[in-house]
Amino acid sequence: MPRARSGAQPDDGLSTRQRRLRPVLMVNTGEGKGKTTAAMGTALRAWHQGWSVGVYQFVKSGRWHVGEQDALQALGDLHERTGAGGPVTWETMGTGWSWTKAFRAEENPAEAAREGWRHVRELLERQAHDFYLLDEFTYPLDWGWIDVDEVVEVLARRPGTQQVVITGRRAPEALVEAADLVTGMTKIKHPFDAGQRGQAGIEW
Repeated sequence: MPRARSGAQPDDGLSTRQRRLRPVLMVNTGEGKGKTTAAMGTALRAWHQGWSVGVYQFVKSGRWHVGEQDALQALGDLHERTGAGGPVTWETMGTGWSWTKAFRAEENPAEAAREGWRHVRELLERQAHDFYLLDEFTYPLDWGWIDVDEVVEVLARRPGTQQVVITGRRAPEALVEAADLVTGMTKIKHPFDAGQRGQAGIEW
């Protein structure tokens, strides 16, 4: 298998193996399509490595059922039955976080987003997962529902080798600066601009 090589030679005293185990904060942002799709592909790689995968969707409605959810949850079931891959947790704000029934997400989305972040922060502190996908997490940051500086601080000091990918448009500059890997999806053409509706198998 080809090995990705970097032209940089950091003077940090770390071995190649240590650098391969460093946690990475990834951000997929921009106006183009594919931010969540790319992140889900990375989640599949994480599952294949036997990592515990946690997917937390911060904006999508519970009625918006995406194919990746069935696929990853099926892989989680496969892990439970056979030990292949890793465990999978999937939570969606739109259906109400499973760990709290204090309010309905659609009635108080800002508080629901804050509750989701509080839970993810606790998971990071106890290293509950190896890989986190915080889907559409940039929106509650952009809307001021969740404090960006707090998020950046928590992610910067997260223990272990927990990998985190965040998706969504308008990623705050502080998050972009803190991230190790930032990808901007640029729209060149989109069928929606010509009146096309969303299609099964493409949008969900």
